Amino acid sequence: MTLAITGATGFVGRRLIDLAVARGHPVRALTRRPQEPREGVEWVPGALEDRDALEQIVTESDALIHVAGVINSPDAVGFEHGNVKGTLAMLAAATAAGIRRFVHISSLAAREPKLSLYGASKARSEELVRGSGLDWVIVRPPAVYGPGDKETLELFRMAKSGVVLMPPRGRLSVIHVDDLSRLLLALATTDSHIKEIIEPHDARDKGWTHREFANALARAVGTRAISFATPRLLLRAGAALDRLVRGDKAKLTPDRVEYFCHPDWVVSADSQPAADIWRPEVDTEEGLSRTADWYRTEGWL
Repeated sequence: MTLAITGATGFVGRRLIDLAVARGHPVRALTRRPQEPREGVEWVPGALEDRDALEQIVTESDALIHVAGVINSPDAVGFEHGNVKGTLAMLAAATAAGIRRFVHISSLAAREPKLSLYGASKARSEELVRGSGLDWVIVRPPAVYGPGDKETLELFRMAKSGVVLMPPRGRLSVIHVDDLSRLLLALATTDSHIKEIIEPHDARDKGWTHREFANALARAVGTRAISFATPRLLLRAGAALDRLVRGDKAKLTPDRVEYFCHPDWVVSADSQPAADIWRPEVDTEEGLSRTADWYRTEGWL
């Protein structure tokens, strides 16, 4: 099958392309920046607001995997543009090209749309997908980690230092990027799981407490770290400081603080894919260890 992929140069997109090409699927991938030629991949220059580029990646493609999105923005406009309008543009392009299978990457944050601007934008994108008339499937990944990820890198660095600052007490689910990529590919190439919302995870049914995950990070980097539940007030102060220092490029925003402080980011047991379609293969302890090794090799840790 020929697959159209957005977000192809990001953390998840890169691994997804690796897997798709390895399994013999030709890929048409949207990219904002020039890329090195690659066998099996047609790089299409453009962005989500570029109608001609979107038409090019979906023409004669069998399925579309919409990975692209905005996870951090200083205001609602950025989330609206990247997550809502971008999804609408992809749905329009897919419909015009006659693509039936639309795999949409959302977020667990969409379950709590009043909690954050990010979650609200993802919830609105899901509404668009559900009303599209396509054979859609929505995937809400939990925290994704693995080699190349810059979002969880800071947690590994804190674990190495011996002190891990976590959000207030709560639980979370996680998934390795390889497992997530295998799921996305399976959903794009199967006739099952039509019009479903799927929340995959690492097979740890009740997720991880923040302290358990901090301890797992410490084991991965070979230290014994102390973890602290950071009060919401202190996180808000940190967000204000980050904005002061890095401006619109701040990583810790007030919006992310509200998201981080929610006590339950464990996936729903009722939203798992059928075992004959996909099951997680990466043990999280081993996955964290391999990720730490990759960071060391690349000089990130």
